[in-house]
Amino acid sequence: MIYLLILTFAITIGTLVYGFVVRCKEDIEGKGKIRKALKINLATFIPVMSAAIIFMVPNIVHAANEAAIGTATGLGYIAAALCTGLATIGAGYAVGAVGSSALGAVSEDPKILGKTLIYVGLAEGIAIYGLIISIMILAKL
Repeated sequence: MIYLLILTFAITIGTLVYGFVVRCKEDIEGKGKIRKALKINLATFIPVMSAAIIFMVPNIVHAANEAAIGTATGLGYIAAALCTGLATIGAGYAVGAVGSSALGAVSEDPKILGKTLIYVGLAEGIAIYGLIISIMILAKL
């Protein structure tokens, strides 16, 4: 298990260092190289983390038997974590897209700042909704 975590850490640090090196060179092809590095990182990170989760399942089941926690409770915790995590990822993507567009629009016409803030706030609301749903799930456990 510890080897998988070390491997994941090494992959992440290696990708970050590669991204900084490419960015410092200021190549025209830099964005393509960074995208390639991120694709490689995801292609290795996701299977390694999946393997880590699979190897942890026996330990989780053993701990669940000792603590007398049912399967529904464990799945409830997983559902709450997934709800919050996926909502924040979606909100981050939405704020990135809306925020950059809003910044460009405000630079052309400063009068529309209020309207753009509403759109950014709506995008941030996605994370709040995910957090509320996960709190509701945890309250049922």
